Amino acid sequence: MDREPDEKYPPIEPYDQGMLDVGDGNLVHWEVCGNPDGKPALVVHGGPGSGCGAHTRQYFDPDRYRVVLFDQRGCGRSTPHASDPAADMRHNTTAHLIADMERLRVRLGIEKWLLYGGSWGSTLILAYAEEHPERVSEIVIPAVTTTRRSEIDWLYRGVGKIFPEAWDLFRAGVPEAAGDGDLVAAYARRMESPDAAVRAKATADWCAWEDAVLSQEAYSGPPPYSGRPGSARQALVRICSHYFSHGAWLEEGQLIRNAGRLAGIPGVLVHGRFDLGGPLITAWELSKAWPDAELTVIDGAGHLGGPATTRAVLEALDRFAAQ
Repeated sequence: MDREPDEKYPPIEPYDQGMLDVGDGNLVHWEVCGNPDGKPALVVHGGPGSGCGAHTRQYFDPDRYRVVLFDQRGCGRSTPHASDPAADMRHNTTAHLIADMERLRVRLGIEKWLLYGGSWGSTLILAYAEEHPERVSEIVIPAVTTTRRSEIDWLYRGVGKIFPEAWDLFRAGVPEAAGDGDLVAAYARRMESPDAAVRAKATADWCAWEDAVLSQEAYSGPPPYSGRPGSARQALVRICSHYFSHGAWLEEGQLIRNAGRLAGIPGVLVHGRFDLGGPLITAWELSKAWPDAELTVIDGAGHLGGPATTRAVLEALDRFAAQ
């Protein structure tokens, strides 16, 4: 399908979708669009807890790709929804999500698929690919993170040196974590409160901080975090704080240390030099540890990317479509 190099593909709708029973009372929503006989690709959304967005479909040539999207446990159209305080978060971990991806692959009869996703999505992609490298054809990641505790500490404490006013308000939201206390764990506990007002205040404070970190980037529309609908916003914060307070149940540095397991899988990493939420060093270290990955650094871009990031992602996906 013809288009300009930095122009995404036209919007498309799913030709198939459903709810996958993954156990523990959870149903995961999935959808497939594009060419039923095309190259399989899985979109792994960020957050954790963001849910998949229709705009992501437009990165893929609909004539050449069979694109699979899914809402990870607790968010989007998956049930139970994490905005419901009765939803049990014990069955929502990185290991559960990896198993869900495998169940979905088997359900759809796919032998191998390309994995695409950034931010938290890149962490889940790497964790899945290192466990099931034989099921992955290629990987494309815009905005690389591995959810190391050092990365979490940077996002919720270290970058406060750049936004001290906003970070002071974020810290004030959990006075019990004063000093060197664990802010993320404190927010996670508040998101489990039976008091709806406590959960709502924690959600607002968390989103205000996340928006502050992205405040130097260009974007259109409402703020990326605070501008989400109420239930989606609350689920996102509950899932984020749950995952990050546990270090995503990964050993520190595990994904970079085990990147040798990705040998033979072509990868494209695209990262903004001025990504304040996820500094470039993580993408750099991963590219050094993964022999088949190529890193493109986008000068002037941040975590949300921009036109140059879009061009790099489209070029990679178009190139892999032919393989």
